[in-house]
Amino acid sequence: MADADSNDLLPPGAATALERAEVGDPYALLGPHRAGDNYVLRAWLPRAQRVEVREPGAGGWKPLQEVQLPGLFAGPIDESSGYLLRIHWPGGAVQETEDPYSFGLLLGELDLHLIAEGSHRELGRCLGAQVMRVNGVDGVRFACWAPNARRVSVIGDFNGWDARRHPMRKRIEAGVWELFIPRLASGALYKYDILGPHGPLPQKADPVALQAEPPPRTASVVAPRKLHDWQDAEWMERRAQRQSPQAPISIYEVHAASWRRSGGQSPSWHELAEQLVPYVAEQGFSHIELLPVMAHPFGGSWGYQPLGLFAPHAAYGTPGDFAAFIDRCHNAGIGVLLDWVPAHFPTDPHGLAHFDGTALYEHQDPREGFHQDWNTLIYNLGRREVHGFLLASALHWLEQYHIDGLRVDAVASMLYRDYSRREGEWIPNRYGGRENLEAIDFLRHLSDVVHERCPGALLVAEESTAWPGVTRPTRDGGLGFDYKWNMGWMHDTLEYIAHDPVHRSWHHDKITFGLVYAFSERFVLPLSHDEVVHGKRSLIGRMPGDRWQRFANLRAYLSFMWAHPGKKLLFMGGELAQEREWNHDSQLDWDALRDPLHQGVQRLVRDLNRLYTTVPALHQADCDGAGFRWLVGDDRVNSVYAFYRAGYGATPPLLAVYNFTPVPRHRYRIGAPRAGAWREIFNSDAAVYGGGNVGNCGVVRAAAPPSHGQPFSLELTLPPLGAIFLITESDAPA
Repeated sequence: MADADSNDLLPPGAATALERAEVGDPYALLGPHRAGDNYVLRAWLPRAQRVEVREPGAGGWKPLQEVQLPGLFAGPIDESSGYLLRIHWPGGAVQETEDPYSFGLLLGELDLHLIAEGSHRELGRCLGAQVMRVNGVDGVRFACWAPNARRVSVIGDFNGWDARRHPMRKRIEAGVWELFIPRLASGALYKYDILGPHGPLPQKADPVALQAEPPPRTASVVAPRKLHDWQDAEWMERRAQRQSPQAPISIYEVHAASWRRSGGQSPSWHELAEQLVPYVAEQGFSHIELLPVMAHPFGGSWGYQPLGLFAPHAAYGTPGDFAAFIDRCHNAGIGVLLDWVPAHFPTDPHGLAHFDGTALYEHQDPREGFHQDWNTLIYNLGRREVHGFLLASALHWLEQYHIDGLRVDAVASMLYRDYSRREGEWIPNRYGGRENLEAIDFLRHLSDVVHERCPGALLVAEESTAWPGVTRPTRDGGLGFDYKWNMGWMHDTLEYIAHDPVHRSWHHDKITFGLVYAFSERFVLPLSHDEVVHGKRSLIGRMPGDRWQRFANLRAYLSFMWAHPGKKLLFMGGELAQEREWNHDSQLDWDALRDPLHQGVQRLVRDLNRLYTTVPALHQADCDGAGFRWLVGDDRVNSVYAFYRAGYGATPPLLAVYNFTPVPRHRYRIGAPRAGAWREIFNSDAAVYGGGNVGNCGVVRAAAPPSHGQPFSLELTLPPLGAIFLITESDAPA
């Protein structure tokens, strides 16, 4: 090494700290520093063979001297900005770049203030890796919240994953570390190397990364600045109307990796746009709900253990590919809901766990911070930065990706401090109770913020308890969700339909009980992925009897769901009457459609969706008790049920009648609100669905005597294990 001017040198301890990657304030040592009337420039470039500098307006390059330790270069310069470095690397590579340590403060005071108080709603455009231009120079600004770290470095393929190369500057007021790396572009792989209070930590993926590597690799990826050119203005304009309580909402729940595969590989967003979107449109569903598509390390979690709450799962394509898929859905008239998981996160060492060497995102005490059922960590929602992090994640999907709603997973586990815990394994709230007050505040705040910023977007709760007011507005003391999954209806009716018909009279109230509380919340009726795994059997696999009876049972059960008050959700494969349980490593049993009985169930679901959409009585009052009336709810001997659905104004009512035994019922009298001709517009026993065509030959007439509290009545033939819908002849759909 050459003899150096004293101004070039660092204190011995500082040089050692650079060599060991222990410098917490790199700007105090590197970059330009005043030395008399000029500046001294120090550049820390381990493994560089030589370094030159060219100043603004200067004609050529002048060498910097290597001083004190290999890789530390220094020399005098006239200006503190605008200079270039030319770095000669081993093997002959030459790099020209601006000096990262010549740039001033990056994040503004308002950003830092909002981050610190947990109210920054656009963290996806503030933290993480942002492609931008600073002082006329293109590059990437990195920013990472790690308040208790002693040092944070950006590492990546651009610096040999060397933590010494790009240590960041700490903005103490918010605990955020920042650095601008000039001439870096989208596509670069990166992580954070963090020196915690007690020593080095595993290399960490970026919590606010906008793109991630496909598993099993774990790096974050610098995402392009522009996401997508949206073409869905018409959809977004009408979205609130399409998703109102009076609208027909029928949801097809999808696990993207296992809907349809090619060569054993998960489909891409492009393939799903080409195949899934037209299929869903043809089947008549109004919405697709995707199991979590946020970046997750383990496919076997189905996405419910995500680590990248701002990045789509890379196995299906890029963020732009995902945005294009959403756009395609909207242009086909299909809304998109995402499952979103604010309740817990996995313990993978490259993730959020002990992120800066302390319990940062999670609770310190495992009685609050560890979920025993799922071996995951629980977000500390009492910490304002974590509260704000999750709010910003929700808004990121709704605003940047035009998502139409979030189904919030595992809400019950958030609401109760003793959820799935024994005595002594949980900590009461400040009043001594079991309610998780911080989570309640978060969910209410989530509702208020989403409905203010994203008009027409939905929040749907997976909440399995009797918590009051889940869909009541926050101003009235509720949680503010738009809809709640009706888990009680799902459990009761699946239990009923699994019984042999000879035993159903003893379980008659499993069908009727749901109407006791059907209008206490705004409900979605879910036949979800959770009901076709882990030994529960597929839907068709639950049905009793011989083969004909099993299919008839399923057709009748689905017909009951579609006429019952509440929005509809069916997990993929249910419409195929798939025999085996869902397997996330395979695809749906599309070959089953070679069988007419399986084809019949698929056609039945398509026709039910068509009726649900075109007959206002079936959807307008889904959430209003005035739109439902039992006609026959007490015939447990025959396992017959009948009710009518009504809409608003002059909307004609629809009669739905069910026979859950394999015996046809002839001349069965049902009350009717109107006299005259009634047309049978749907029969689950129709031959096109695989049935025996037992029914009412199209039209029957209502006349005296009155029955079931109605002024008129109909004499009907009820098909075995079947359902029929009737509407007045003049009002029947074409």
